[in-house]
Amino acid sequence: MKSDGDLKIISGNANRPLAEAIAKLMSVYSRDKIELTKARVERFNDKEIFVEIYDNVRGEDVFIIQPTSHPANDNLMELLIITDALKRASARRITAVMPYFGYARQDRKSAARTPISAKLVANLITKAGVDRVLTMDLHAGQIQGFFDIPTDNLFASPVFALDLKHHMANRDDLTVVSPDVGGVIRARDLAKRIGADLAIVDKRRGGPGEVESMTVIGDVAGRTCVLVDDICDTAGTLCKAVELLKQEGAREVHAYISHGVLSDPAIERITSSSLASLVITDSIDPTKAVTSAKNIRVVSIAPMFAQAVLNVGNDTSISSLFHEETLGPIYEAFYRFD
Repeated sequence: MKSDGDLKIISGNANRPLAEAIAKLMSVYSRDKIELTKARVERFNDKEIFVEIYDNVRGEDVFIIQPTSHPANDNLMELLIITDALKRASARRITAVMPYFGYARQDRKSAARTPISAKLVANLITKAGVDRVLTMDLHAGQIQGFFDIPTDNLFASPVFALDLKHHMANRDDLTVVSPDVGGVIRARDLAKRIGADLAIVDKRRGGPGEVESMTVIGDVAGRTCVLVDDICDTAGTLCKAVELLKQEGAREVHAYISHGVLSDPAIERITSSSLASLVITDSIDPTKAVTSAKNIRVVSIAPMFAQAVLNVGNDTSISSLFHEETLGPIYEAFYRFD
Protein backbone atom coordinates (compact mmCIF):
# COMPACT_ATOMS: atom_id res chain seq x y z
CA MET A 1 0.00 0.00 0.00
CA LYS A 2 2.05 2.92 -1.26
CA SER A 3 1.62 6.24 0.50
CA ASP A 4 -0.26 8.74 -1.68
CA GLY A 5 0.33 11.70 0.63
CA ASP A 6 2.81 12.91 3.20
CA LEU A 7 3.98 10.44 5.81
CA LYS A 8 2.91 11.30 9.33
CA ILE A 9 5.23 10.69 12.29
CA ILE A 10 3.91 10.69 15.84
CA SER A 11 5.87 10.09 19.02
CA GLY A 12 4.97 8.76 22.42
CA ASN A 13 7.00 9.70 25.49
CA ALA A 14 9.32 6.68 25.46
CA ASN A 15 12.04 8.17 23.23
CA ARG A 16 11.08 11.54 21.83
CA PRO A 17 14.68 12.58 20.98
CA LEU A 18 14.96 9.57 18.66
CA ALA A 19 11.60 10.42 17.04
CA GLU A 20 12.71 14.01 16.46
CA ALA A 21 16.00 12.82 14.94
CA ILE A 22 14.15 10.40 12.64
CA ALA A 23 11.78 13.14 11.44
CA LYS A 24 14.68 15.54 10.85
CA LEU A 25 16.65 12.98 8.84
CA MET A 26 13.58 11.99 6.84
CA SER A 27 13.29 15.64 5.84
CA VAL A 28 16.87 15.53 4.57
CA TYR A 29 16.43 12.24 2.71
CA SER A 30 13.10 13.13 1.08
CA ARG A 31 13.80 16.87 0.68
CA ASP A 32 10.34 17.51 2.11
CA LYS A 33 9.81 19.08 5.50
CA ILE A 34 8.62 16.38 7.89
CA GLU A 35 7.69 17.28 11.45
CA LEU A 36 6.25 15.27 14.29
CA THR A 37 2.46 15.22 14.25
CA LYS A 38 1.10 17.61 16.85
CA ALA A 39 -0.44 15.67 19.70
CA ARG A 40 -0.45 15.43 23.45
CA VAL A 41 0.22 12.23 25.33
CA GLU A 42 -0.18 12.81 29.03
CA ARG A 43 -1.39 11.30 32.28
CA PHE A 44 -4.27 12.14 34.55
CA ASN A 45 -3.64 12.35 38.30
CA ASP A 46 -4.40 8.65 38.69
CA LYS A 47 -1.81 7.89 35.93
CA GLU A 48 -4.39 7.03 33.27
CA ILE A 49 -2.97 7.86 29.84
CA PHE A 50 -4.76 10.36 27.63
CA VAL A 51 -4.00 11.06 23.97
CA GLU A 52 -5.27 13.86 21.75
CA ILE A 53 -4.07 14.27 18.15
CA TYR A 54 -4.29 17.83 16.85
CA ASP A 55 -3.31 17.29 13.19
CA ASN A 56 -5.61 15.74 10.62
CA VAL A 57 -4.57 12.13 9.89
CA ARG A 58 -7.61 10.98 7.86
CA GLY A 59 -6.46 8.67 5.08
CA GLU A 60 -2.80 9.10 6.03
CA ASP A 61 0.09 6.67 6.45
CA VAL A 62 1.10 7.14 10.12
CA PHE A 63 4.21 5.88 11.95
CA ILE A 64 4.24 5.75 15.76
CA ILE A 65 7.76 5.99 17.22
CA GLN A 66 7.50 4.22 20.57
CA PRO A 67 9.94 1.66 22.00
CA THR A 68 8.39 -0.25 24.89
CA SER A 69 11.31 0.24 27.25
CA HIS A 70 11.20 1.19 30.96
CA PRO A 71 8.55 1.76 32.19
CA ALA A 72 7.47 -1.02 29.83
CA ASN A 73 3.81 -1.17 30.80
CA ASP A 74 3.29 2.59 30.57
CA ASN A 75 5.02 2.82 27.20
CA LEU A 76 3.10 -0.15 25.85
CA MET A 77 -0.21 1.40 26.93
CA GLU A 78 0.80 4.69 25.29
CA LEU A 79 1.40 2.81 22.04
CA LEU A 80 -1.97 1.06 22.23
CA ILE A 81 -3.90 4.22 23.07
CA ILE A 82 -2.17 6.28 20.36
CA THR A 83 -3.08 3.51 17.91
CA ASP A 84 -6.72 3.62 19.00
CA ALA A 85 -6.80 7.40 18.63
CA LEU A 86 -5.38 7.12 15.09
CA LYS A 87 -7.86 4.40 14.12
CA ARG A 88 -10.77 6.50 15.34
CA ALA A 89 -9.33 9.46 13.41
CA SER A 90 -9.48 7.34 10.20
CA ALA A 91 -5.75 6.90 9.60
CA ARG A 92 -5.31 4.69 6.52
CA ARG A 93 -2.32 2.65 7.72
CA ILE A 94 -0.58 2.56 11.11
CA THR A 95 2.97 1.33 11.57
CA ALA A 96 4.36 0.81 15.08
CA VAL A 97 8.06 1.71 15.02
CA MET A 98 9.43 -0.08 18.08
CA PRO A 99 13.24 0.04 18.02
CA TYR A 100 13.15 -1.89 21.31
CA PHE A 101 10.40 -4.48 21.76
CA GLY A 102 9.70 -4.95 25.47
CA TYR A 103 8.73 -8.37 26.83
CA ALA A 104 10.88 -9.98 24.11
CA ARG A 105 12.75 -12.07 26.69
CA GLN A 106 9.49 -13.85 27.55
CA ASP A 107 9.32 -15.57 24.18
CA ARG A 108 8.64 -19.14 25.40
CA LYS A 109 7.38 -21.07 28.41
CA SER A 110 10.39 -21.18 30.73
CA ALA A 111 8.65 -23.43 33.26
CA ALA A 112 5.27 -24.97 33.97
CA ARG A 113 2.40 -22.48 34.28
CA THR A 114 4.33 -19.50 32.89
CA PRO A 115 3.11 -17.14 30.13
CA ILE A 116 4.50 -16.39 26.69
CA SER A 117 4.23 -12.66 27.25
CA ALA A 118 5.86 -11.67 23.97
CA LYS A 119 3.01 -13.36 22.10
CA LEU A 120 0.42 -11.66 24.32
CA VAL A 121 1.98 -8.25 23.61
CA ALA A 122 2.02 -9.02 19.87
CA ASN A 123 -1.69 -9.85 20.06
CA LEU A 124 -2.47 -6.62 21.92
CA ILE A 125 -0.63 -4.51 19.34
CA THR A 126 -2.36 -6.25 16.45
CA LYS A 127 -5.83 -6.08 18.01
CA ALA A 128 -5.37 -2.38 18.80
CA GLY A 129 -5.21 -1.74 15.06
CA VAL A 130 -1.52 -1.62 14.10
CA ASP A 131 -1.08 -2.68 10.46
CA ARG A 132 2.70 -3.17 10.46
CA VAL A 133 5.59 -3.35 12.94
CA LEU A 134 9.11 -2.06 12.43
CA THR A 135 11.62 -3.09 15.10
CA MET A 136 15.30 -3.93 15.61
CA ASP A 137 17.24 -6.91 16.94
CA LEU A 138 14.42 -8.91 18.45
CA HIS A 139 15.69 -11.04 21.32
CA ALA A 140 14.48 -14.13 19.46
CA GLY A 141 13.84 -14.22 15.73
CA GLN A 142 10.67 -16.28 16.11
CA ILE A 143 8.93 -13.28 17.69
CA GLN A 144 8.37 -12.03 14.13
CA GLY A 145 6.01 -14.98 13.76
CA PHE A 146 4.06 -13.93 16.85
CA PHE A 147 2.55 -11.10 14.81
CA ASP A 148 -0.19 -11.77 12.27
CA ILE A 149 0.79 -8.57 10.44
CA PRO A 150 3.94 -7.71 8.44
CA THR A 151 6.90 -7.28 10.81
CA ASP A 152 10.30 -5.96 9.75
CA ASN A 153 13.24 -6.69 12.04
CA LEU A 154 16.24 -4.46 11.36
CA PHE A 155 19.74 -5.25 12.62
CA ALA A 156 22.25 -3.10 14.48
CA SER A 157 25.19 -5.17 13.22
CA PRO A 158 25.71 -3.12 10.01
CA VAL A 159 25.88 0.05 12.11
CA PHE A 160 28.23 -1.66 14.58
CA ALA A 161 30.41 -2.85 11.69
CA LEU A 162 30.71 0.73 10.42
CA ASP A 163 31.58 1.94 13.91
CA LEU A 164 34.22 -0.76 14.41
CA LYS A 165 35.81 -0.03 11.04
CA HIS A 166 35.92 3.64 12.00
CA HIS A 167 37.34 3.24 15.51
CA MET A 168 39.46 0.13 15.05
CA ALA A 169 40.49 0.42 11.42
CA ASN A 170 44.10 -0.59 12.08
CA ARG A 171 43.36 -3.54 14.36
CA ASP A 172 44.18 -6.95 12.88
CA ASP A 173 43.79 -8.74 16.20
CA LEU A 174 40.00 -8.48 16.60
CA THR A 175 37.98 -11.40 17.94
CA VAL A 176 34.21 -11.11 18.19
CA VAL A 177 32.87 -12.92 21.26
CA SER A 178 29.35 -14.17 21.94
CA PRO A 179 28.57 -13.98 25.69
CA ASP A 180 26.53 -17.19 25.44
CA VAL A 181 25.80 -20.01 23.00
CA GLY A 182 22.42 -18.51 22.08
CA GLY A 183 24.05 -15.40 20.62
CA VAL A 184 26.47 -17.19 18.29
CA ILE A 185 24.54 -16.32 15.11
CA ARG A 186 24.60 -12.62 16.00
CA ALA A 187 28.32 -12.71 16.84
CA ARG A 188 29.19 -14.70 13.72
CA ASP A 189 27.36 -12.17 11.57
CA LEU A 190 29.36 -9.25 12.99
CA ALA A 191 32.62 -11.21 12.78
CA LYS A 192 31.97 -11.91 9.10
CA ARG A 193 31.20 -8.25 8.39
CA ILE A 194 34.52 -7.03 9.83
CA GLY A 195 36.65 -10.08 8.95
CA ALA A 196 37.37 -11.04 12.57
CA ASP A 197 37.77 -14.33 14.43
CA LEU A 198 35.00 -15.75 16.62
CA ALA A 199 34.94 -17.01 20.21
CA ILE A 200 32.15 -18.07 22.57
CA VAL A 201 31.62 -17.81 26.32
CA ASP A 202 29.87 -21.00 27.46
CA LYS A 203 27.65 -19.97 30.37
CA ARG A 204 26.14 -22.45 32.85
CA ARG A 205 23.33 -21.17 35.06
CA GLY A 206 22.68 -22.52 38.55
CA GLY A 207 19.27 -20.83 38.71
CA PRO A 208 17.37 -17.80 37.35
CA GLY A 209 19.76 -14.84 37.17
CA GLU A 210 22.56 -16.90 38.70
CA VAL A 211 25.65 -17.82 36.66
CA GLU A 212 27.31 -20.96 37.96
CA SER A 213 30.34 -21.15 35.64
CA MET A 214 31.72 -19.61 32.44
CA THR A 215 34.24 -21.03 29.98
CA VAL A 216 35.81 -19.49 26.88
CA ILE A 217 35.64 -21.53 23.69
CA GLY A 218 38.30 -20.18 21.33
CA ASP A 219 41.67 -18.45 21.59
CA VAL A 220 41.51 -14.89 22.95
CA ALA A 221 45.07 -14.54 24.35
CA GLY A 222 46.67 -11.33 23.12
CA ARG A 223 43.54 -10.40 21.19
CA THR A 224 41.25 -7.36 21.23
CA CYS A 225 37.88 -8.85 22.07
CA VAL A 226 34.51 -7.43 21.04
CA LEU A 227 31.56 -8.81 23.00
CA VAL A 228 28.30 -8.52 21.06
CA ASP A 229 24.77 -9.04 22.38
CA ASP A 230 21.24 -7.71 21.92
CA ILE A 231 20.41 -6.64 25.50
CA CYS A 232 22.39 -5.43 28.50
CA ASP A 233 20.19 -5.20 31.58
CA THR A 234 22.03 -5.28 34.93
CA ALA A 235 25.40 -5.99 33.22
CA GLY A 236 26.22 -8.84 35.61
CA THR A 237 26.86 -11.41 32.89
CA LEU A 238 28.64 -8.85 30.70
CA CYS A 239 31.11 -7.84 33.42
CA LYS A 240 31.79 -11.47 34.36
CA ALA A 241 32.49 -12.24 30.71
CA VAL A 242 34.88 -9.29 30.55
CA GLU A 243 36.83 -10.49 33.59
CA LEU A 244 36.96 -14.04 32.22
CA LEU A 245 38.32 -12.83 28.87
CA LYS A 246 40.95 -10.76 30.66
CA GLN A 247 41.93 -13.80 32.72
CA GLU A 248 42.29 -15.76 29.48
CA GLY A 249 44.79 -13.19 28.23
CA ALA A 250 42.67 -10.78 26.19
CA ARG A 251 44.55 -7.55 25.62
CA GLU A 252 41.44 -5.36 25.62
CA VAL A 253 37.70 -5.97 25.78
CA HIS A 254 34.98 -3.85 24.17
CA ALA A 255 31.24 -4.53 23.99
CA TYR A 256 28.60 -3.70 21.39
CA ILE A 257 25.02 -4.05 22.67
CA SER A 258 21.92 -3.22 20.62
CA HIS A 259 19.63 -2.28 23.51
CA GLY A 260 21.06 -0.60 26.60
CA VAL A 261 18.39 -1.37 29.21
CA LEU A 262 21.01 -0.71 31.92
CA SER A 263 18.96 -1.22 35.07
CA ASP A 264 20.61 -0.61 38.44
CA PRO A 265 23.40 -1.42 39.21
CA ALA A 266 24.52 -1.74 35.56
CA ILE A 267 26.29 1.60 35.15
CA GLU A 268 28.25 1.22 38.38
CA ARG A 269 29.33 -2.28 37.34
CA ILE A 270 30.38 -1.14 33.86
CA THR A 271 32.34 1.92 34.97
CA SER A 272 34.21 -0.06 37.62
CA SER A 273 34.94 -3.04 35.35
CA SER A 274 37.85 -3.74 33.00
CA LEU A 275 35.64 -3.03 29.98
CA ALA A 276 37.44 -0.58 27.69
CA SER A 277 34.19 0.62 26.12
CA LEU A 278 30.52 -0.24 25.84
CA VAL A 279 28.77 0.91 22.67
CA ILE A 280 24.96 0.93 22.68
CA THR A 281 22.34 2.33 20.34
CA ASP A 282 19.71 4.92 21.22
CA SER A 283 16.86 2.43 20.73
CA ILE A 284 16.23 3.21 24.40
CA ASP A 285 16.54 6.86 25.38
CA PRO A 286 19.87 7.02 27.28
CA THR A 287 19.75 8.59 30.72
CA LYS A 288 22.12 11.31 31.88
CA ALA A 289 24.01 8.69 33.90
CA VAL A 290 24.53 6.67 30.71
CA THR A 291 25.74 9.57 28.57
CA SER A 292 28.10 10.78 31.29
CA ALA A 293 29.66 7.35 31.99
CA LYS A 294 33.34 7.33 31.07
CA ASN A 295 33.31 4.10 29.08
CA ILE A 296 29.82 4.10 27.52
CA ARG A 297 29.20 5.51 24.05
CA VAL A 298 25.91 5.83 22.16
CA VAL A 299 25.59 5.27 18.40
CA SER A 300 22.39 6.56 16.84
CA ILE A 301 20.06 4.35 14.82
CA ALA A 302 18.05 7.39 13.65
CA PRO A 303 19.60 7.40 10.13
CA MET A 304 18.74 3.74 9.60
CA PHE A 305 15.19 4.07 10.91
CA ALA A 306 14.57 7.29 8.97
CA GLN A 307 15.41 5.49 5.75
CA ALA A 308 13.41 2.42 6.83
CA VAL A 309 10.29 4.52 7.47
CA LEU A 310 10.61 6.14 4.04
CA ASN A 311 11.10 2.72 2.43
CA VAL A 312 8.01 1.30 4.15
CA GLY A 313 5.98 4.36 3.21
CA ASN A 314 7.05 4.06 -0.42
CA ASP A 315 6.88 0.25 -0.56
CA THR A 316 10.58 -0.18 -1.34
CA SER A 317 13.12 -2.64 0.03
CA ILE A 318 13.84 -2.92 3.74
CA SER A 319 16.42 -5.70 3.30
CA SER A 320 18.73 -3.19 1.62
CA LEU A 321 19.31 -1.76 5.10
CA PHE A 322 20.81 -5.04 6.30
CA HIS A 323 24.12 -4.11 4.66
CA GLU A 324 26.72 -1.53 5.65
CA GLU A 325 27.29 -0.79 1.95
CA THR A 326 23.81 0.76 1.93
CA LEU A 327 24.07 2.40 5.34
CA GLY A 328 27.64 3.67 4.91
CA PRO A 329 26.77 6.67 2.70
CA ILE A 330 23.81 7.52 4.93
CA TYR A 331 25.96 7.59 8.05
CA GLU A 332 28.88 9.36 6.40
CA ALA A 333 26.62 12.14 5.13
CA PHE A 334 24.33 12.69 8.11
CA TYR A 335 25.93 11.22 11.21
CA ARG A 336 29.33 11.75 12.76
CA PHE A 337 30.79 8.93 14.84
CA ASP A 338 32.15 10.42 18.06
